[in-house]
Amino acid sequence: MLWACIALPQLALDAVLRRSADPDAPLALVGGSAQLRTLHAVNAAAAQAGLKPGMRLTAALALLPDFAKVNYEPASEARWQRFLAAWAYRHSSLVSAQWPGCIVLEVRASFQLLGPWPRMEARLRSELTTLGFGHRIAMAPTPRAARVLAGLQDGVSVSNPLAMQALLDKVPVRRANLPDNAGERLQRMGIRDLRTLRALPRDSLRRRFGADLLQHIEQLYGEADDPLTHYAPPDQFDAKLELGHEVENHMALLFPLRRLIGDLCTYLSIRDGGVQRFVLRLEHEGAHTDVEVGLLAAEREPAILFELTRNRLERTSIPKPVVGMRLLARELPAFVPAARDLFELRAQQSLPWPHLRERLRARLGDDAVYRVAPSGDPRPEHAWHRVQGDSAHIPDAPHRPPRPLWLLPRAVPLRDRDLRIVSGPERLESGWWDGADARRDYYVLETSRGQRAWAFVPPGECDGWMLHGWFA
Repeated sequence: MLWACIALPQLALDAVLRRSADPDAPLALVGGSAQLRTLHAVNAAAAQAGLKPGMRLTAALALLPDFAKVNYEPASEARWQRFLAAWAYRHSSLVSAQWPGCIVLEVRASFQLLGPWPRMEARLRSELTTLGFGHRIAMAPTPRAARVLAGLQDGVSVSNPLAMQALLDKVPVRRANLPDNAGERLQRMGIRDLRTLRALPRDSLRRRFGADLLQHIEQLYGEADDPLTHYAPPDQFDAKLELGHEVENHMALLFPLRRLIGDLCTYLSIRDGGVQRFVLRLEHEGAHTDVEVGLLAAEREPAILFELTRNRLERTSIPKPVVGMRLLARELPAFVPAARDLFELRAQQSLPWPHLRERLRARLGDDAVYRVAPSGDPRPEHAWHRVQGDSAHIPDAPHRPPRPLWLLPRAVPLRDRDLRIVSGPERLESGWWDGADARRDYYVLETSRGQRAWAFVPPGECDGWMLHGWFA
């Protein structure tokens, strides 16, 4: 096996910056107790102004009075680590997020599909950059070795176990992720690197530092099995964004909405599935507003889902200022891409019908776009009915004489002295069971202007024409 470790040195900070409208403005994560607030992490702009992690908030405000402050939440950091584990699951079936601040995944089995390690590494880096997370990546025959090497230098890759051991022997004990802070204690004892540590008597190390240290070294060098807690993707998507300020208009919500939709589509690609119904929850102080988005077929294209959600959002009134957004998707059916012609002739600016249909439903409402199915009733006003969705089977229409393309909502008198009968009559008698009995003789007529009309008169009569439709 070969394992890649993706170290995330500023995971909590990146999770905040990726949803910030101005990530280049000075910003810091603030943690600690109410009596002693300290900076947990700072972005590049805040660092240039002199702010540093560990600095007291009062000292930071004296140095830079105006910078954005966001509360550091360990639970949120863990949630984003799970999100990135889900992202890594699309590249490997063995993924672990058991160590904080990093993701490890087995990559040798993916080489046949994704190409050799340099190509796969470039792909991982590109996608992480697009997602907005800083990273360091290393590869080694054991997951713990990959983790140690990623913490030392970005881009290290070693596939030979002997070469890996030679690299590890030079690693300082303080940088070897030893359990229970043993690295600092060993450093103070004069033990500088792992080569020196491995040369010490095992019994003495066990008495002084416990069996966990020896087990860690054996797993680090590949001398013992390292059972990891493997990640399994959940069956639903639930993501939340705290805006940090009150928002009262739709336009200011589009940037965080795009991020949420992008995260949803990343999750869907991991599962190789789609989404057919989800809820965008706008959170207010003590209340929330739900924007429901439903599709007729499963979809996972980010641009399409964002456009549909934006249209729904613009039609929703915001009763109170929005302080957070949450996206919940519990119905995640299988995704079957639409069949495409190899030599597609569709114009570049046109939309395929499924995308156009969903856009119209989002703009006009769910009931505004529907399918038409024939019924067995011969009365023109009852000869069809609406069908929602794509799954229902529509039978063939019964064989009848030609019908006009333009059928009027109700028949109106047709006044023209120079009418000419083209065909007819067609006798229609129906509706005795529902109280709307109809007995009519329908004719195809030509008017004095050359138009073709579809009109009827009572049976056996030739006067008092009632216009019911026009032929094209």
